[in-house]
Amino acid sequence: MKTILLKGEMRSEVGSRTAKELRNAGQVPCNLYGAGENVHFAVYQADFKNLVYTENVYKVRLELGEKTYEATLQDLQFHPVSEAILHADFLAIQADKPVTVEIPVRIVGNSPGVRAGGKLVKKINRLRVRGMISNLPDYIDVSISTLEIGQSTKVGQLEVTGFELLDAPANAIATVKTTRALMQAAAEEAKAAKKS
Repeated sequence: MKTILLKGEMRSEVGSRTAKELRNAGQVPCNLYGAGENVHFAVYQADFKNLVYTENVYKVRLELGEKTYEATLQDLQFHPVSEAILHADFLAIQADKPVTVEIPVRIVGNSPGVRAGGKLVKKINRLRVRGMISNLPDYIDVSISTLEIGQSTKVGQLEVTGFELLDAPANAIATVKTTRALMQAAAEEAKAAKKS
């Protein structure tokens, strides 16, 4: 799993007044859990760009003054109107404890259903997984090379090693749907067959 660096400043005061002052200064109040004690810090809003607004998932290296922590981003709160990040929670990574994260799905292969005129619909962009951080991949590859029109690849069909999938096995990841043009062509074929 790739690592991204975030530099933060420790904050001694917590509370809504302090959080408001930080946000007015362009910073996001953050908490780090699982490092023995809860660590309160702030990171500039712009520094979240490469971590949040991407399809990739990253391990985070937090540099807070003299201390460095390995962590995963656990939760974000956004402003309901401006979409600005209001708060972020991180979980410290411990080498002997599994973590729960969402890993992006990457579609691979060439579907016979798509080649026949069907439309590929990706229903899930990320899968929730649990495992040791060292075993987690950057992507989970989902093959569509056997999908015909009307068929789906489900979570339960994926074979993974080193970690477990937490999504429901019956959830469809990708489906090949019939298109309106294909249905129209089939109807015209059926009409022509009736006439002859």
